[in-house]
Amino acid sequence: MTATLIDGKAIAQEIESSVRERIEQLRTEGRRAPSLAVIRIGDHAPSGIYVENKRKACQRVGIDATIHALPEDTTDVALTSLIRDLNQDNGVDGILLQLPLPASLQETAFIETINPSKDVDGSHPMNLGRLAARTPGLRPCTSRGIIHLLKWIGETFYGRHAVVVGASNLVGRPMSLELLLAGATVTICHRFTHDLESHVRRADILVVAVGRPRLIPGDWIRPGATVIDVGINREKDHLVGDVDFERARERAQFITPVPGGVGPMTVAMLLDNTLEAALARSGRVSAY
Repeated sequence: MTATLIDGKAIAQEIESSVRERIEQLRTEGRRAPSLAVIRIGDHAPSGIYVENKRKACQRVGIDATIHALPEDTTDVALTSLIRDLNQDNGVDGILLQLPLPASLQETAFIETINPSKDVDGSHPMNLGRLAARTPGLRPCTSRGIIHLLKWIGETFYGRHAVVVGASNLVGRPMSLELLLAGATVTICHRFTHDLESHVRRADILVVAVGRPRLIPGDWIRPGATVIDVGINREKDHLVGDVDFERARERAQFITPVPGGVGPMTVAMLLDNTLEAALARSGRVSAY
């Protein structure tokens, strides 16, 4: 068996096309385009790349993106003031705080300052709580993107055992909630889990989001499983995931490549969330 690759780039392009068409329809109706405010603090090089990629994606679909670049020594007061101003600005539909923040700033406090209706990253406790309560609002981009990938390959979820390796607030926890909402039976594994191998071997759907290269040996993959590798790790001159891709591909039915799998979907969901936030703020009912 050789697994079918789940082409996140191609699927993300389909989503971008849909978002662009819906925004063009808004313009045809005489309404303004959705707007996104991105806050970046300091000179963290990867963050700069991520922010630029998001800006270009917004440009492709017609979202007005404004980058607020603040210095490394930005104070709590200054960042809080900016977020509150953006919360009050009726011309801003979405707010994205690019992580990580400098060590002097506590991420949680600032995420909680963002108006949940503008939290297009889906990381505000209210939005996570709504997902847990089965009444989702704006949903975390990566986990929502993964659900979209799984639906694209025809995943049924009901009666399927999903194993999530990694319990971060960014991916693992919301992923488990999304899978539970979809009807799967879910196991969450983390650094305190005993006998990780036994859990992975039982997975019909395996999602790995830890940030450790080749953490999951390919031999652990259940034959016919679907493998979603969220990890992006630099190894010499190339990128690898959290799963031993080559061996896993020999056993899985579907697998995401790294890069080109989950990453593009995260950006695509950010665009869709921004449009959803704009529609909700204008009293429009989403088509999705």
